Amino acid sequence: MTLTPDKNDRFTDASANRERKRIKRDITFGHMFQEFMERYSKKQKKSWHYDEREVNKFLSHWFQRKASSIARHEVQALHEKIHDENGLYQANRLLERIRAIYNKAIEWEWQGSNPTIGIKKFKEKSRDRFMKRDELPRFFEALSKEENETAKDYILVSLLTGARKSNVLAMRWREINFTTKEWRIPDTKNGEAHTVPLSDRLIEILKARHDAKSGEYVFPGSGKNGHLADPKKAWKRVLDRAGITDLRIHDLRRTLGSWQAATGATTAIIGKVLGHKSPLATKIYERLDLDPVRAAVEMAQDAMFATIRNPVK
Repeated sequence: MTLTPDKNDRFTDASANRERKRIKRDITFGHMFQEFMERYSKKQKKSWHYDEREVNKFLSHWFQRKASSIARHEVQALHEKIHDENGLYQANRLLERIRAIYNKAIEWEWQGSNPTIGIKKFKEKSRDRFMKRDELPRFFEALSKEENETAKDYILVSLLTGARKSNVLAMRWREINFTTKEWRIPDTKNGEAHTVPLSDRLIEILKARHDAKSGEYVFPGSGKNGHLADPKKAWKRVLDRAGITDLRIHDLRRTLGSWQAATGATTAIIGKVLGHKSPLATKIYERLDLDPVRAAVEMAQDAMFATIRNPVK
């Protein structure tokens, strides 16, 4: 047995150290991913469940392989395959996850290299889709015919608040103040609480749901979370009836912001409504009370609903 002194003049077993390094070097990708989830993702990322879902979906065939055996050309080939089959955004997000898993392992003293080095993401185009004047009347008519009341109300509340999809899905009754007409989201993507002003239209929708409520969620569901999951089928039915294509639920958020801009709202007020976090505008946001913000939301909502009475010919 070979003993070597460490910096404190204590003796350690050199062969044991080599064995520990070998184990670290030879861990499987599955073990590396598990460590990434437990030590980092679940502790520091609100979106950790996406890491868990996407890696299990696309990378489970690597779980039994030594992490050190996965080569750059394999990652490159997978990146291109996912692009062709699932789109460039899915491909880029997966590449980012692989890169992060290896980087964290290296940070935690794994003796190996990151196979994503040198692989470039596909060029992405910022999405600017929102509903135009000629689409809104068809959208409102199609939405009024939706038989799933929970999904219908969820879609309308998403449009009229401009809130993020995950926050609307998980909206709780205890977060709603009918007296002050406010919805306080305790935790957002920005890591901060956010207060959303509620217009009379929204109050009417919420009160109707409140009268028939059951449970803690505004939009209850049968899934494991207790609230409505992504209502893809209802959303598709609405778009099909309206004859609208290439519109996502997240675009409802952009739609409210765009109509606010069209009706004269300032950038600061739009940011306050949507909960944007900008270091340059933070001080302005902090000085804004909710009365002008609510007024701007109501003006945008009035303009959107006016398209029903005055559709584009």
